[in-house]
Amino acid sequence: MSIAPAEVLVPLLLTLKVAGFATLVAFVAGVAIAWVIARFEFPGREVADAAMTLPMVMPPTVLGYYLIVLIGRRGWIGGWLDRSFGINLMFTWQGAVIAAAIVSLPLVYKAARAAFEEVSRQTENAARVLGASEWTVFVRVTLPLAWRGILAGVMLSFARAMGEFGATLMVAGSIPGRTQTLSIAVYEAVQAGRDDVANFLVIVTSVVCIVVLVGSSRLLRARSA
Repeated sequence: MSIAPAEVLVPLLLTLKVAGFATLVAFVAGVAIAWVIARFEFPGREVADAAMTLPMVMPPTVLGYYLIVLIGRRGWIGGWLDRSFGINLMFTWQGAVIAAAIVSLPLVYKAARAAFEEVSRQTENAARVLGASEWTVFVRVTLPLAWRGILAGVMLSFARAMGEFGATLMVAGSIPGRTQTLSIAVYEAVQAGRDDVANFLVIVTSVVCIVVLVGSSRLLRARSA
């Protein structure tokens, strides 16, 4: 089996970079939106919840098409970025980050919302009575009590971002060294009839995902002990 190291290392490092940034975006957005929906009643709350969950059930190609409409050069946001700043997100690793973040966002959101809803409002109100601001209550009371559930969501989000394929392929394409993540590299290897490369990449992907999941599980147990 003749496999060049770059055929594995380049897509692996790119995948880790894309998944890392995507998870960060999903974490910030998912936690913020989950806290608002878990703690406030407002018109359209159920619709907002459904919209946050939609990427979990929507076909990746459909999601990719929506992203093209939004961030493509002729898209609503992408067109404005191109005209105003000369920024093009299509066929870039940043575009891959956006696609992976959108796909993995529901995992953080669902876990964070469930964790926030388990936090006693009486505990939060007690902190407010003692003079704590809303930000202080969130940082010093709510987050410490909900962090294990949020971390579980972040863990799953990272693993999902690593395995993202459909939406990423539509938005970022398959450019070796620039946008070709592990999952896309496996697809390209199979299409090219290079089963040895595909098998090796599949093993690498599986090992990395297992390491991430086991490591995160041990971290949860260590922190809860």
